[in-house]
Amino acid sequence: MKISELKEGTSKVNLEAKVVEKEDSREINTKFGQTKVANAVIEDDSGSIALTLWGDDADRIKQGDEIKIENGFVREWNNTLQLSVGKFGKLTVL
Repeated sequence: MKISELKEGTSKVNLEAKVVEKEDSREINTKFGQTKVANAVIEDDSGSIALTLWGDDADRIKQGDEIKIENGFVREWNNTLQLSVGKFGKLTVL
């Protein structure tokens, strides 16, 4: 799957991309308790999309990493498409 094919509500997203931007992680409170979150931007040869990194991924993923996402999903937040891995997906550094 390519980034250009993603739209709101797309699930079972499997793709490989490069992390081209990454913000520092920050602590937040969720209904499940305290966790870390970081925003990143990934791109492939078709385009780019915002990626939300949760928990350990917020510190583990670095700018410049080539990553593989399995079983991700796309949502819209503040008029921007965001890709997330969620608890059923997998994010691997290649």
